[in-house]
Amino acid sequence: MYKRSQILPLVFLAATLAGCSAAPDGTLINDPYEGANRRVHDFNTGLDKALLRPASEVTEALPDALTDRVVEFADNLALPGMVVNGLLQGDLEGAISNTFRFVLNTTIGLGGLFDPADEAGVYEKTTDFGQTLAVWGVPEGAYIVLPFLGPSTERDTAGLLVDFAFDPLQFLVPVEAQETQPYAFVGKKVISRGRFGSTVDSLLYESADPYAQARLLYLQNRRFDLGVSVDSSYMEGGADPYADPYADPYGDFVDPYEDF
Repeated sequence: MYKRSQILPLVFLAATLAGCSAAPDGTLINDPYEGANRRVHDFNTGLDKALLRPASEVTEALPDALTDRVVEFADNLALPGMVVNGLLQGDLEGAISNTFRFVLNTTIGLGGLFDPADEAGVYEKTTDFGQTLAVWGVPEGAYIVLPFLGPSTERDTAGLLVDFAFDPLQFLVPVEAQETQPYAFVGKKVISRGRFGSTVDSLLYESADPYAQARLLYLQNRRFDLGVSVDSSYMEGGADPYADPYADPYGDFVDPYEDF
């Protein structure tokens, strides 16, 4: 883990990396690395077919009482980082809510295996350092597909590095408990793949261009989460920036990466 004295240089590096690729004027989908991104997308799809999808089918056969414990445990471990990011964003209400959630679920909820905070009306304010960088005015940068993790942007990738490198959980729980975090993350990812199985299958294996569809869904949902308003007049010819020739014409498409 990084020492506290190393965090500010790391944050500065993240901000620098996030802004290293500016979009051309009038471009709302900035994908200068499309060739490399498509290769990584194909690798991730192969990994899904060989490992993730079969594993998720196993978890789907398990009782919800068991899989819910894994998801809630993983969610609880992520809360300290969200508290710090809420403070960095000036979102005191969200930081307080996430603090109370962590305290309640860690104590009454037996280390996060259960979610009494939700029953008490104390809800999670989901955030990360990518959102912190956005609040600080760091531009989105280019679209990137990460091995194993999927769609991202330069800004979100930089934020991910900081979230991984500096996790406040290291100051709150014993080392033994920290070592469970990667397993909890992988477990949640597999369980989420099973719960959104039909949606992910439709995206990866039934779309005419799965890469373009995944890119569209990620950017649309991420910008919505960040409160970014998109003016379609910036697109050449006034085209809808979210129009996609491969989109489902019969209803809204759920982002399969949202809970990953």
